[in-house]
Amino acid sequence: MEERRKHKRLELNAQLEIERLDNGGITTVKMANIHVTDLSMSGMGFSSNERLEVGSYYDVKLTIWTKETIDAVLEIVREVDSMDSAYKYQYGGSFIGMTETDALKIEIYQIFNELS
Repeated sequence: MEERRKHKRLELNAQLEIERLDNGGITTVKMANIHVTDLSMSGMGFSSNERLEVGSYYDVKLTIWTKETIDAVLEIVREVDSMDSAYKYQYGGSFIGMTETDALKIEIYQIFNELS
């Protein structure tokens, strides 16, 4: 099968906080029980027991292994039933807003992983 992704996805053990962004402001929906499965420069995959709407937008605070936080806006682009018994749903999201500094943190993580 041909790889269609622009950026390589890496496994990541990270903490994630998300808040749903609505037209009228921010509706706070912070979820503690989220498992990040992979990360790339263009998006991420994660599992959750909370149902999220495909096409919705979330303000994301992703704490990576260095204890640094990456702030981004994430659009939910896919949802499938999770094969992981601990989580009900598996999601894929695309980053639609991220600073260059935060994108660089992901790039450094990718380089570090390739060297390990």
